[in-house]
Amino acid sequence: MADQRMDADTPVFAIAVAAELSGMHPQTLRQYDRIGLVVPGRTSGGSRRYSTRNIEQLREVAQLSSEGMSLPAIARLLDLEDENRMLRRRVVELDAALRAERESRPGVRVFAAGASGVIPMPNGRRMRRSAEVVLWHPGGGRD
Repeated sequence: MADQRMDADTPVFAIAVAAELSGMHPQTLRQYDRIGLVVPGRTSGGSRRYSTRNIEQLREVAQLSSEGMSLPAIARLLDLEDENRMLRRRVVELDAALRAERESRPGVRVFAAGASGVIPMPNGRRMRRSAEVVLWHPGGGRD
């Protein structure tokens, strides 16, 4: 059997459990699902399954609603939080890719522009001045 790891987005809680954990009535959760405020996963049979992130969102909705925030404003806030989480995940991925690229090219520190585009230049290698123009060197000088 494949290794199945659970995370905050894994849908595991039935609606009755999610309602209990969030302090809301199951009908409220159904309404939030219908309007797209907090949308749980679904089983193959169509039953709602809530994740721990859904439970956190439901609690946040309850808190913000009790403070007077409208449901459309709460929906926008939740969308922005999801986008922020996705962008942070992407930054981590790009940082790891950049780190791997730098490690695979330990001597590359200078970049040049040529007919084929921007190309990395290993330390100590010079380009023909008539063919290439050096654009950038970290630190602005020689090492």
